[in-house]
Amino acid sequence: MKYSALFIFPIALSLCSCLLKKNISTTASNEVHIDTLTLFDQSRNRKIPVAFYIPVTKNPSQQIVIFSHGYGANQGGDYMIYSYLTKNLASKGYFTVSIQHELPTDQLIPKEGKPQMVRMPFWESGAENILFVLNELKKTRPDLDYKHLTLIGHSNGGDMTALFANKYPNLVYKIITMDNRRMYLPRTAIPKVYTLRSNDYPADEGVLPTAEEQKKYHIVIQNTAINHGKMDDKGSIEERKTLNDFIVSYLDQH
Repeated sequence: MKYSALFIFPIALSLCSCLLKKNISTTASNEVHIDTLTLFDQSRNRKIPVAFYIPVTKNPSQQIVIFSHGYGANQGGDYMIYSYLTKNLASKGYFTVSIQHELPTDQLIPKEGKPQMVRMPFWESGAENILFVLNELKKTRPDLDYKHLTLIGHSNGGDMTALFANKYPNLVYKIITMDNRRMYLPRTAIPKVYTLRSNDYPADEGVLPTAEEQKKYHIVIQNTAINHGKMDDKGSIEERKTLNDFIVSYLDQH
């Protein structure tokens, strides 16, 4: 089995803690290599499937984007259904990682009760997945730019992203949430906060910053004409282009 020459994810990836199974398909599309594998967090006895979208570039210090998918009721494969975004980001030179947060053995997210309480353990698990992947990446790819880490997440993955930025603000440079609805966005200037909103699902009270907070912390809230459920690969060509354009513009801002 051959590894991409641009991404040698050494299986010396601290075997004591992380690499469970290799499943690496090195395919090139628009100057992007896609590698997949399953990590294992021994401390939580948990598998973490990940996909790497690796730019074909000579840039010695690529910025990193970690993406978290929306809720998929534990059916799996959700980390691969935002390829319009993850591939595009890699084609722009961003080392992009997509994490599968839900496993078939997980409990389903509760539909009753206050989401900020009953769903918090699921967001905590997602935040710990992100932290684990980030720490393993630092071991195997110390050449990447960790000072400008961006987290992106859709819906439930956006809630995980917001929680991570609240818990570990010193590790994140920017977050971009795609219609997260439950977890309160950070009120900070750093990490920089951007959020894209759907046209059909409102956020819970207090999730979005007030106009005053937006101005104070330079937070960007962008409304769109896109349905909440069309922010993955199901979106039309025009919808996917709209989301890509906004997200790339946010990444380009300093």
